[in-house]
Amino acid sequence: KWGKKYPVVIESWQNNWEHLSQYFKYTQPIRKLIYTTNAVEGFHRQVRKVTKTKGAFTNDMALLKLVYLATQNIQKKWTTPLHNWSLTIQQLYIRFEDRIRLDLAITPSGVPPKE
Repeated sequence: KWGKKYPVVIESWQNNWEHLSQYFKYTQPIRKLIYTTNAVEGFHRQVRKVTKTKGAFTNDMALLKLVYLATQNIQKKWTTPLHNWSLTIQQLYIRFEDRIRLDLAITPSGVPPKE
């Protein structure tokens, strides 16, 4: 069906299927985390909003400082947890135990202790 309309894409899929199919070995919550780009796109949109009004920067450090300050302000808005995060992090931990450090210590208030 798609071969006649998109022959280059189909050929690329067939040639790279071994690499592309690795994605399907992950569970659905992990796949959703991988393909969800809304957070990244939102971050870029907010940084662009700050930088687009500037005509030019005196040097690279001026731009870096502006992006840093914008990031600090954007970070304050990151209050919504990822959907099903507890399930997703458990599945990531099972798959990548050697790469993820979990702090499972919980205080009576339910808040992890400060180090």
